[in-house]
This record gives sequence, C-alpha cells and structure tokens, in this order.
Amino acid sequence: MSNFKLDVDADGIALVTWDMADRSMNVITMDAIAELGEIVEKVSTDAAIKSAVITSGKDAFCGGADLTMLERMGSIYADLVKTKGAEAAAAYVFDESRKLSQLYRRIETGGKPWVCALNGTAMGGGFELALACHQRIAADNPKTRLGLPEIKIGLFPGAGGTQRIARMLPPADALQYLLKGDQLKLDRAKAMKLVDNVVPQADLIKTAKDWIKAGGKPQAPWDVKGFKLPGGPVYSKAGMMTFMPANAIYRRETYDNYPAARAILQVVYEGLQLDMDTALRVESRWFAKILRSPEAAAMIRSLFVSMQELNKGARRPANVPAAALKKIGVVGAGFMGAGIAQVSAAAGLAVVLIDRDQETADKGKANLHKALSDRVNKGRMKSAERDGLLALITPTPDYSALKDCDLVIEAVFEDRKVKSEVIAKIQAVIGAGTVFASNTSTLPITSLAAEFKDPPRFIGIHFFSPVDRMMLVELILGKETSDKALAVALDYVRAIRKTPIVVNDSRGFYTSRVVGTYIREGHLMLAEGVPAAMIENVGRMAGMPVGPLSLNDEVAVDLAWKILKATEADLGPAAIDPRQKALLEEMVENRGRFGRKNGKGFYDYAPGAPKKLWPGLAELQGKKLDPDTIDIEELKLRLLGIQALETARCFEEKVLTDVREADVGSILGFGFAPFSGGTLSWIDRMGTKKFVALCRRLEKKYGARFAPSKLLIEMADKDESFYGRFVPGKRKEAA
Repeated sequence: MSNFKLDVDADGIALVTWDMADRSMNVITMDAIAELGEIVEKVSTDAAIKSAVITSGKDAFCGGADLTMLERMGSIYADLVKTKGAEAAAAYVFDESRKLSQLYRRIETGGKPWVCALNGTAMGGGFELALACHQRIAADNPKTRLGLPEIKIGLFPGAGGTQRIARMLPPADALQYLLKGDQLKLDRAKAMKLVDNVVPQADLIKTAKDWIKAGGKPQAPWDVKGFKLPGGPVYSKAGMMTFMPANAIYRRETYDNYPAARAILQVVYEGLQLDMDTALRVESRWFAKILRSPEAAAMIRSLFVSMQELNKGARRPANVPAAALKKIGVVGAGFMGAGIAQVSAAAGLAVVLIDRDQETADKGKANLHKALSDRVNKGRMKSAERDGLLALITPTPDYSALKDCDLVIEAVFEDRKVKSEVIAKIQAVIGAGTVFASNTSTLPITSLAAEFKDPPRFIGIHFFSPVDRMMLVELILGKETSDKALAVALDYVRAIRKTPIVVNDSRGFYTSRVVGTYIREGHLMLAEGVPAAMIENVGRMAGMPVGPLSLNDEVAVDLAWKILKATEADLGPAAIDPRQKALLEEMVENRGRFGRKNGKGFYDYAPGAPKKLWPGLAELQGKKLDPDTIDIEELKLRLLGIQALETARCFEEKVLTDVREADVGSILGFGFAPFSGGTLSWIDRMGTKKFVALCRRLEKKYGARFAPSKLLIEMADKDESFYGRFVPGKRKEAA
C-alpha cells in the first residue's frame, strides 16, 4: 500500500495511518478509496482485529478529495453520452460517485468500533470519514479546522455528510453549516458535538484506544432503535419553522443560480424522512446529478483545478531560482499600505513601513493594531498572535531603512506625480538586487517604470481592498519587466498565501478595466430610465456580489469621475460615453456625492443604519421606464455580457494570455458570477456562436460597446471555445 499503513496491537486494535507517499497532504483519490476499502474489509472480516483507529501520518488529517478525479469523471461521462447514451452515462456517474459513501457506510455498520483520531485539519471527504466513525477525538491544535466546503466549488458533501450532519445537529444549524461551507475551530466543533473529545497531541492515539477498551459501541446513534432527530421530525412545528424559511433564504441569497445549494435543501429535507441507507442513496443520486451540472464543472475547473495550478506557480519562470524573501518594504502607511504590511508580517516577513513622517507611519501601524485587536476581542485571533505580527512591522519615515529589503512595494496615492517622487526616493537607497513593485490599479506600469533607474526590476502588484480578505493579486508586466522580477513577485504572493494572475500592461490592466464596464453599464441603465433598485437587484440576480451602483460607491464615485476625465484627455471624446460623463459630473461636481467614503453616493449612508438608495437619483433621470415593460433577462445579459466581452478583448490584445487567469481573476477580483466559472467560461458555456449573436443583437439596440471583437467572430465561425483553442498552460498566440 502507498497510501495507508496498518498495524494491529496485542489488544487487536488496528491502527490505520493515512500517509500518502507522493503528496504533502492526504487527499481522496481512486487509489486511496481502493486501499481504504481493502483495510475496511480486513477489519470487518478478520476475527483477530477487534476495532480500528484511523489517523494521519502528516500534519493534517485530510485536505478533501482530489477534484481532478471528479473532473475526469465528468469527461468520461461526456464521452459515454456520445457512445452509450445519456442513461448509461448517468448510471456510470452514480455508481462511481457513491463508492466513497458506500465505503463509509461499511465502516459505520461493519460491527466493529472505529475511532477517528484527528491530528489536524480535516476537510470535505476527510471530515465525512470522521463523521462515519463511531467516535471522533481530536488533538488540541489551534490550527485545526473541520469543514465541508464543497458548496464553494459547486458541489455538496456526497459521502454521507449531509445525512450525518442533519442527524447530529438541529436542521437549521445543519443547513447553515452545509450551505455556508464554514471551517470550524475545535472548540466550536466540540460545542456542536461534531467532535467528542479534544486531548493533547501526545495522548491522541492512547485516548482513542482507551475509548475502545472501555466498551465503545460500534453503532451510530441513528442506527439505534428509538433514535430521535435533534430538531424533531420534518413535519412538525419545529420542522416547518426551518424548511419553509430556509427555502426563502436560499432564493434570496442565490437567486437559484447554484444547483448544489438547492440540492442540499432537498437531500436534507428528504433524507430526514427516511432510514439512513435510503437517505444515503437519495444523497448519492442528487450528488451524481449535481456533479454532471455545468455549474459544478465550471466551478471545479476554475476554483479548484486552475486556482491550484496558479497557486503552485503555473506562470512562474522556471529558469529563476526561488527567492528567499526575508524583509520587504512598504511605502505608504495608509489603508492599503497597512494591509500589505499586515499580510506580509502574517507570512513571517519583516516589514519596513514608510511614510512622510514618524507620526503618519506610526498611525498606520496603530490603525492596524486597532483592527487586529477587534479580532482578538471577537475571539478570531489570540493576543500573542497579534503582538507577534505587529512586532515584525517597523514604522519609519527613513527611506534608508529600505536598503536591505528583498522587495519594496509602493502603495501611495494614485497620482503620477506623487508616485514619481516616491520612486525617486526609493531607488536612491535600495540595493542593486531589490525588486521594486508599484501597487496601482490604473496607471500603466511601463510609464511608471520609465521613472526607475532599472526598468527590468520594476513590476506592478495590484492588491485588492481589503488586502487581508481579498485573495487575488494582479501582477502587471511592463515592457521591460524581467523574469527575475516576475519570479520574486510570484514567490512573494505565494508566501502571503494569495492567488496570483499575471497580465500585460494596459490602461486599467485586466480587473479594473473589466469591472469598469460593469459599473458603466449600471450608469447607462440609469440614464436610460431603468429604476435604480431594479439595476441593483438584477446585478445580484445575475450572480454579482453587489449591484453596479453599490460597487461604484465602494470604489468611490469621484474616482470613477477622475478615471473618465483622464481617459477622455488621453484618448479623446470617442473613448467615453457622454451619458456616463453627464451622470458622474452631476454626482461629483454638482452634488458632492463621492460614495461611501463621504456617506453619500448612489446610496445614502446614515450612521448606524443600513444604506439606502439615494431618492434623488430619480431626479437625474431624464426619462423613467415602466418596470413592467423591462426585460429582466436582457438586463442580466447586458451586465454579464459586457464583462465577458471586455475579457475577450483583453485576451485578443494579449493583456491576458492564459484562460485560467481570466476566469480565476474575474471571480476573485471582482466577483463575476462564480457559478459560471468566470468570464471566459461564461462565453464557452453559451458557445461563441450564440455569444457573438447576442453581442450583435445588443450592439444594434444599445451601441458599439457591444460590438464583438475580431477574435470572437473568428472563433464563432469555427465554432471554437476558449478552453478548446487556448489550452491552459500552453502559451499559444491569442490571435
């Protein structure tokens, strides 16, 4: 065996140690399932073995399933549909996808006690294995997390997780846990009775064996006659107070865009009315159905396979040795700079935080101390962890402190003159090997690099706000950016545990450029007379996290106005829409509405109250459309389609060169409908022929901004997809 070790002691207790030889973390693969199946059968049938304890030989217990296994299953399904028909293909997926569920049920009903000794984090199918054991004992480790996060990639727990959780927790708690995909710390898991005991690491295996020796029963509570559900029957007063509101909440939160979320409601509702074996079969049928859905396929590809490849350095130049980063400099101690300092220190890097004077630099660190203290007060961080992080940050106005930094990031105000002054001060003191990065969301990197003495060492690093929570970092290559600068930047992003995408220089790069089209479309809808509330609601219905007007408030309405004026000045009047210009000029210049930052934008922000759309928006509309005459589906297509179209243009212009980065960047960077798999996946799912037809229809009705690009027209003529023509990992030309 290459995945498990089996040792039986003198008491007949089998110690099953999961330790995959070729991986840094245990994951569920077809080989692992087969090996565990052999062990379970041996434990169940060998009279010399009385019971079993399963644990891990690694720091974590299990990271979940290797989703490339499920992705391959989807490919086989597609082939079987063509060769043997849809019914045979569906039967294959059902039979294959339920093997793990059947194996776990064999553990549960095999007649011998199984204890899961959790020495670390257990996710997905790994935690489902723990739930199938008769006792769960965890080593006291503050880093341990227990979760069923499948919903985040378009799936749901399909190895019995929905049925066991729903029998261990009241249905409202079970649904919340399953639908949110949260990761639990041990104290919370124990309070929820998902873990039976937490003990010191040194006592883990002994405690597990002691439970067995003390007469641990090889029977799950739901297999005992007379078992009662924690929340009572489905058809009871409590049940009706759960499932009816849950359905309404589901629709409010998802707009029915996520089949897996709907399936969770369905399998819990149905399963709690059935015996366990029948309930597991229902779960498996729904799992096989969801696994075959286009949403699951797209989300698995983008949010697991592609993201994992990017995180592991898919775009890193292979000819550059790994950078041993120890110390970085951050210039600008404002909200963004302090956030960069925070994530860097959290990765164990020493940070020099520079600002114009000591007071301002100290204020940046003090604001960070306050934010981290709020976490401590809420129990999300220990005070020692906060203090250790802050100890790595040295605030100072002295630029000479940057001299021995491996990487310096400027995060000052988005103004070319200010950045030029800072670049001059930095390059006067840093070493010849230091890589310099500009955190900018709009200013072209090549032109900024012209201010630097050695442009090959200059790269753009675009962080998203708030830095500690946003998982994407956009790296921008100037015309002269070297492989070394890119490699160092990628090594840094990996160190701070964020996902990188690499793009070429252009106005707005990729993310800012595309999200600008979403905001603009909201502005133009408002100018057309579409009610503001409808614009916002349709944005969320389409799958975006917030409507375009709300998003503009967050990034600042006056910033949108500045960008529009700069674009017009640089590229001429034809580059901007006069209706958008008129709206932003009225909002900013005449009404002083800058967005959330000054408490008034498209929304009003009263202290201590929920934001509300500004009633004065109606005054700015020259005409008002009757909402009952507006095509909601067309509005959704406009909001998503304009973003997908701009992404395709970025690809044609070689701003983007990798389909994975387009899709991952669109979801993590600006929240493009995650169920679609990203902007290019959205086009591929529709088909380029249909997408070009949509663009032409919208172009005829709404103007040239919807005109399909040359690349799209060419691909539509050949009936090509982006993932078919531009195979991930192969740097083919984009046109």
